[in-house]
Amino acid sequence: MATRRTGQLVQRSTASSGIMPEDNPDIEGNEGYESDGESGDRKETRLTLMEEVLLLGLKDKEGYTSFWNDCISSGLRGCMMIELGLRGRIELEKTGMRRKSLLNRRVLFKNDNLTGDVLLDEALKHIKETDPPDTAQNWIELLSGETWNPLKLRYQLRNVRERLAKNLVEKGVLTTEKQNFLLFDMTTHPLVDSVSKQRVVRKVQEAVLSKWVNDPHRMDKRTLSLIYLAHSSDVLENAFAPLSDDDYELAMKRVKDLLDLEPEEQAQKPNANEVMWCVISAFIK
Repeated sequence: MATRRTGQLVQRSTASSGIMPEDNPDIEGNEGYESDGESGDRKETRLTLMEEVLLLGLKDKEGYTSFWNDCISSGLRGCMMIELGLRGRIELEKTGMRRKSLLNRRVLFKNDNLTGDVLLDEALKHIKETDPPDTAQNWIELLSGETWNPLKLRYQLRNVRERLAKNLVEKGVLTTEKQNFLLFDMTTHPLVDSVSKQRVVRKVQEAVLSKWVNDPHRMDKRTLSLIYLAHSSDVLENAFAPLSDDDYELAMKRVKDLLDLEPEEQAQKPNANEVMWCVISAFIK
């Protein structure tokens, strides 16, 4: 029986596979960005995890995310925490004699060098100034504004999707338009640089198909994080919509294999990023 496919934002192609030839590989550098990997001066558009997840969720022509998606808000905050972890700006407290679980370990400020991204620097400032420190799961809720404590509402990062979209406009990936929705006007951001979005889509597809290594610790950390957070933001299926049915089912099976992993065990392996696995644990538990 064929797997039911629910993705609506990306048009299915009639080709047998949506995978394109290998593009430039990702590397985990000091800032966690993509590397061009080519000799010459051309540089690919640098995207953060938040921007990649938003791109997967945006309707190309309409320029907005699904009105029914209530997961992407917290997912984008999770992207921020992982991005800060991969860039070496935050870390988890040490476990001590009594080993704490990832979700019970507090996030500690590590490095106050600016990232160059306004949203990341704003989140980092909150983490730096908070005493006592808090857990990653609580930070995701605080940055989303999901708190009953009015004293903590100041930690909420507002208009995140709009601010990310404006970043992508500045990078030449999106444009800005006004659309009328009968009772109100809304600013939208349709896609103008399909190459950048296809690069993100292709990266996700290849990670679970042609470049599948069956070991998360041999995968690029940013790509692995993108798969987990795109799933948690309910936009991952948009990357798989162009695939043939066979490739789609195989991709979803391998994503399930990743979701079945135990973050506590993965975080203890050599060269694992504890912040990344902590955030993943917060979303899949």
